[in-house]
Amino acid sequence: MTTDDEAGGYEFRVRGHLAPRWAAWLDGMSLTNESDGTTSIRGPVTDQAALHGLLQRLRDTGLPLISVTQLDPSSNESTPTPRRTAP
Repeated sequence: MTTDDEAGGYEFRVRGHLAPRWAAWLDGMSLTNESDGTTSIRGPVTDQAALHGLLQRLRDTGLPLISVTQLDPSSNESTPTPRRTAP
């Protein structure tokens, strides 16, 4: 059983740029290299287990995690709804 806080889309932001080939390793998430030197990683996350798995994979890249944001499901993942931010 999932709740609204567990399922939906997420945006992860890391410091540094990831090559497009990383998308497959990150469960098909979309990667956008931003001009500020960060990478925005967006896509659906089915449940808490999948969320934790993605966080572990992001940790394994060695790039600093800047933020984790749950996307607003009513806007088709285009508008982030802030949930948690890493220090």
